[in-house]
Amino acid sequence: MIIKPLIRSNMCINAHPKGCAADVKHQIEFIKKKFTTRSIPADAPKTVLVLGCSTGYGLASRIVAAFGYKAATIGVSFEKEGSDGGIGESREKTGTPGWYNNMAFDKFAKEAGLDAVTFNGDAFSHEMRQNVIDTLKKMGRKVDLLVYSVASSVRVDPDNGTIYRSVLKPIDKVFTGATIDCLSGKISTISAEPATAEEAANTVKVMGGEDWALWVRKLKEAGVLAEGVKTVAYSYIGPKLSHAIYRDGTIGGAKKHLEATALELNKELQNDLHGEAYVSVNKGLVTRSSAVIPIIPMYISVLFKVMKEMGNHEGCIEQMERLMTERLYTGSKVPTDENHLIRIDDYELDPKVQAEVDKRMATVTQENLAEVGDLEGYRHDFLATNGFDIDGVDYEADVQTLTSI
Repeated sequence: MIIKPLIRSNMCINAHPKGCAADVKHQIEFIKKKFTTRSIPADAPKTVLVLGCSTGYGLASRIVAAFGYKAATIGVSFEKEGSDGGIGESREKTGTPGWYNNMAFDKFAKEAGLDAVTFNGDAFSHEMRQNVIDTLKKMGRKVDLLVYSVASSVRVDPDNGTIYRSVLKPIDKVFTGATIDCLSGKISTISAEPATAEEAANTVKVMGGEDWALWVRKLKEAGVLAEGVKTVAYSYIGPKLSHAIYRDGTIGGAKKHLEATALELNKELQNDLHGEAYVSVNKGLVTRSSAVIPIIPMYISVLFKVMKEMGNHEGCIEQMERLMTERLYTGSKVPTDENHLIRIDDYELDPKVQAEVDKRMATVTQENLAEVGDLEGYRHDFLATNGFDIDGVDYEADVQTLTSI
């Protein structure tokens, strides 16, 4: 079959197997090239566990660890596989992008002679934690870097089965902002209703630091964390114009809980293993969820244009390469701000960048959007997250199977 992107309400609901594989390969090639001029410090990671390994920052983190530092990696994510139809199947379905990304990573890691184990399942479950512990013991390895990049809308409490659902809403009052249709470029206005207290609390249960702490403590109890282990989770702060919907909204509340958890884990790991725990505040990027947040698509489009003009634009893989090589593993103390946060959103929030973004945001119209913003770049990144618009892929070619790459 010929696979074209299916867009519904600014979300792409299918994926291209070969496009996903090509994108993973492009990221790997970028890291291999970068590391030809990088010296490997003595404290470089050797065994890396990535929770939420299949897309975005989690996938990029795993690629840097494996193809940069030659580390053994274990990845955990929850993805849906593709189906070619058959008994009980009403139609052919592509898998999720992460399904094909994981398949591609495993293939390229095997070809490179790298140890890699990928689990597809619920990272919130005790069963998955035990699977990882058993695998580490079988491999005779201890984790020296734990990356927590789980992004989910639902979490089932592993102890009592309670289902928690996260929401992306403001607190106290309605938030209204402009958005951009990813394909047509049409500007429209959307609103988000304020969250209830229960919704805000449930979002913290899903997206906060509770599960991260469970993982760290279970692995520590099982004796599979190495002396000097580092763990990092990911957050976003962004510009003031988005704070009402993000930083000061439900997701921001969860991220603040994540950041507080890092301080607790840092103390525990220092005491027990001379280890460290951090939250890295990363740059805003096009993701499957950011496209439906009021104001974010327009902001990112303008931001990309400004940063590309200033020569400091980065995508996921560039951000994670810089996090690993210029923050976490330099042979020196990890640099943080006054709140113990690693800041690799520094290029985005540079006053010169933000001043120019603010200036352009105030002038955006339907007529000048392509001039003041990077609509083509935004559209490319939106499609690329699902394996479309990737260089070197023939999208007119027949895809023989949806179950492999």
